[in-house]
Amino acid sequence: MQDLSKEWLEFLRGQFPAGSRVQTWELDDPVNTLKEAGTLNRIDDEGRFHVRQSDGGERILALGEEMFSVHPPEPTLLKLYMPMTASFHARNEWGDLDEIGEEWDSRTLLEYEDRILAAMVRNRRPVEAERGLMHWYDKEILDAKVRSAVFTAEARDGRLWGVAECQVIGQLSPEELAGLKDFLSGQASDGWGEGLEQQAIRVDGGEFYVHLWQIDGWSIQTEAERFGQTQGEAKDMKHGTTMTMGGMGLG
Repeated sequence: MQDLSKEWLEFLRGQFPAGSRVQTWELDDPVNTLKEAGTLNRIDDEGRFHVRQSDGGERILALGEEMFSVHPPEPTLLKLYMPMTASFHARNEWGDLDEIGEEWDSRTLLEYEDRILAAMVRNRRPVEAERGLMHWYDKEILDAKVRSAVFTAEARDGRLWGVAECQVIGQLSPEELAGLKDFLSGQASDGWGEGLEQQAIRVDGGEFYVHLWQIDGWSIQTEAERFGQTQGEAKDMKHGTTMTMGGMGLG
């Protein structure tokens, strides 16, 4: 069997985590009838796919030797919550804005949820249409597992929270989750969040500017960490990546 590069192995393992569904067919089958082979257990160092069959047995499929397709698990929704505040600047009798302003907390912002959501949508860039904030991610460790991440807002427990909604393939390790939080914290403070802070939201008596990040008392946490309960998972409606093996076609 031809040796596979480390990069190619990492790509395969990133695209097709354990639990991916595997189907096979015979080359001489005129209609290419798909047969359920089982679920992917692992990809070894030679690039062979170890498949767990329904009866508990294992089948090994090799690139270029068998015809098979691999369908990754559908992404699940991971929400990361962060406190949200805003600076309100009142307009005086001459129409000028107060330079100092006053801080609004997340309870006050609950009244303006729709306007804040609209400002967050306006702040998104066309290049973020497919992957959201992950378009700006410049490392490989999370690129395959986190398909997209977008900032939004959610009302909960009488407050308006900033939320990073992430579409994730498989399970993130503690190190991967920490890396994702670190990346999103940077986007909240200096990247995407800085652009949001420049979006004036006009209200009676003045205008306010939303902050996803603050110096004091700020953190980004999962639902379980923030609210002490298990987060429900939501499946992405988009089709996952499918790779046809044997012919080595990508789709």
